[in-house]
Amino acid sequence: MVKDFYIKNMVCDRCIKVLKNEIEAQEIELQEIVLGRVQLDFKNEKQIDKLKVILQINGFELINSVEDKLTEQVKIQLIKILSNLPLDLNEKLSTHLSQKVHQDYSRLSKVFSSTEGVTVEKYFIKLKIEKVKELIQTQEENFTEISQLLGYSHINHLSRQFKVETGLSLSQYKAEQRKVRNPLDQIV
Repeated sequence: MVKDFYIKNMVCDRCIKVLKNEIEAQEIELQEIVLGRVQLDFKNEKQIDKLKVILQINGFELINSVEDKLTEQVKIQLIKILSNLPLDLNEKLSTHLSQKVHQDYSRLSKVFSSTEGVTVEKYFIKLKIEKVKELIQTQEENFTEISQLLGYSHINHLSRQFKVETGLSLSQYKAEQRKVRNPLDQIV
């Protein structure tokens, strides 16, 4: 029996690799795996129980509600946007998400806000700030280059958002010995 399972907290290629290896080790036939979803061919109900254990052990969860699936799809699209720098959105974020998730943005926004307690835009800003932290730690770009990579019109805009989100200026964060970053699956 082939079935799709929607998975919460799958936020990167390593997540895919871990789940793929774990599923194959349990001899469950994997049809397809992408961020947020696995398609499996189950031979019996015991394999579904094995999947649940695999997910729990590795920090993932099965998503059952339509609202949670929609929210996870939005999160995955936002993460994908930030995985390819420089940020190259040729349209509004709302338009991009509507097209990718095949839903009206007002519905996406309403569902996302109710399930996450934060707007899509605020969540995207939080993701961008985590990307800024990553880029600062790699020390390959200066602050102006980082702001350009992430689509900010001016370094001052990035600086203000960074200060609001972290309580630190960009320079303070860079100088700090213990640079704290938040895992993408725990951003809210």
